[in-house]
Amino acid sequence: MSGTSESAGIPPVPALFFSRVERRYAQGDRSLDILRGADLAIWPGELVALVAPSGAGKSTLLHLAGLLERPDGGEVYVGGQPTAAMKDAERTRFRREEMGFVYQFHHLLPEFSALENVVMPQLIRGLGRGEAKARATELLSFLGLKDRLVHRPAELSGGEQQRVAIARAVANGPRLLLADEPTGNLDPSTAGHVFSILLSLVRASGLAALIATHNMELAARMDRRVTIRDGLIQQLD
Repeated sequence: MSGTSESAGIPPVPALFFSRVERRYAQGDRSLDILRGADLAIWPGELVALVAPSGAGKSTLLHLAGLLERPDGGEVYVGGQPTAAMKDAERTRFRREEMGFVYQFHHLLPEFSALENVVMPQLIRGLGRGEAKARATELLSFLGLKDRLVHRPAELSGGEQQRVAIARAVANGPRLLLADEPTGNLDPSTAGHVFSILLSLVRASGLAALIATHNMELAARMDRRVTIRDGLIQQLD
């Protein structure tokens, strides 16, 4: 399976790099500091679990990594590119081309088949329909859905729907995958199966993944675990 890789002889750069990132929100006449000079590096082919209690700033961190929010200080690099000063149109293009997103709920388009749901983001990026369909078929087959290509979401199980969502997230060959509780809506057995497939996909494609989860069993299967304490990103391992 094709994926993102560095050119021979060129040292790899982090897929995602936070350098002294600050983020705060106004609460009346007070300022609530969520991140206070946070640093983080995630490398190609690496899965990093983000585990932290509610309110610690997991969503803020994911929003900053996904260029949905701007830092109040510091810099967020994606593939070595600084992003804080990018204009909105450039940030949108960067999200579309460099990132994939998976959420707790699959958010598939119900009127389209599994195949069509994975073809669509590729068409939006400008790929031809034939190439997009071939790529979607390859991805869905890799994820064990070769016999479910023409089924609509309502005809798929929860685990199958989430696997389609994963295929859609990586269809454009992103550098970085951001996932927020991607197995949180599944029973433990299905969650473990879906995560195993996600793990295989990350390894095969060489993309980097930051996965927020409360499931400590799944977090332990990743390369590293990080958390947010006192506005800083800290290693748990």
